[in-house]
Amino acid sequence: MRTSNHLIGIINFVTFLLSIPILGGGIWLSSRANSTDCMKFLQWPLIIIGVAIMVISLAGFAGACYRNTCLLWFYLFAMFFIIATLIGFVIFAYVTTSKGSGRPVLNRAYRDYYLVDYSGWLEERVAQGGYWGKIAVCVRDSKVCKKIGRTSGGVPESADRFYQRRLNSIESGCCKPPTECGFVYVNETLWDSGGGSTSTDCQRWNNDQETLCYNCDSCKAGVLASLKKSWRKVSVINIVALIILVIVYVIGCAAFRNNKRMDNDEPYGESRMTKSQPSQFHL
Repeated sequence: MRTSNHLIGIINFVTFLLSIPILGGGIWLSSRANSTDCMKFLQWPLIIIGVAIMVISLAGFAGACYRNTCLLWFYLFAMFFIIATLIGFVIFAYVTTSKGSGRPVLNRAYRDYYLVDYSGWLEERVAQGGYWGKIAVCVRDSKVCKKIGRTSGGVPESADRFYQRRLNSIESGCCKPPTECGFVYVNETLWDSGGGSTSTDCQRWNNDQETLCYNCDSCKAGVLASLKKSWRKVSVINIVALIILVIVYVIGCAAFRNNKRMDNDEPYGESRMTKSQPSQFHL
């Protein structure tokens, strides 16, 4: 029985360690939300799941150390629902980020981003007028567009060099007009109107550094592309942790069942030993 209790204790310690990368992924998303992605609610499910696994693992560890059956039952039931929740979150993350990517542009290293390439719950959430207003302010306050400027001797880099830069999705979608507009490059965030497309985004572009393309659909698409990249990175960690967590949980169930069987067999074994002792007769 001690071996079984030790195994359950080790299993709970492993699940405690697995909660660290899950919680770390939520914290990383939180840092992204405060800097570039600007979606301030997506990290909370992961943070809550990570903290819950930590607390439940500690309860299971205490139950194994003190042979408290109630705590061990709580660990098994609670961990089952946590695993189910994590599976649901991973599936949700992949489904909501399954569509959309940047479109390659002729003679450009960067890509252009279009909102029509995205769909689903996340796209609807981002594109909402009231909600997008908060995201746009967050993107602007992150100074992402001010950071892309490059100069040499006080002179902005040439158009040809700018066209060969690998801009991230937010820099491409929010800090410059779409390539189809045909605007003429002056510097990274200053463009003269050209004779290209007259699409809505082309009309929304403004050289005012507080406006730029923050109200463009291309900016919304850029934020969605950034979210997709962030979620996919975190999901890889979550899937690995989830697989290990399921394996550990199955072993934990077997160890607990064995522990319970040994508890039930112990009184029976003692009674047999008592019966097998020879009777003493007194003359």
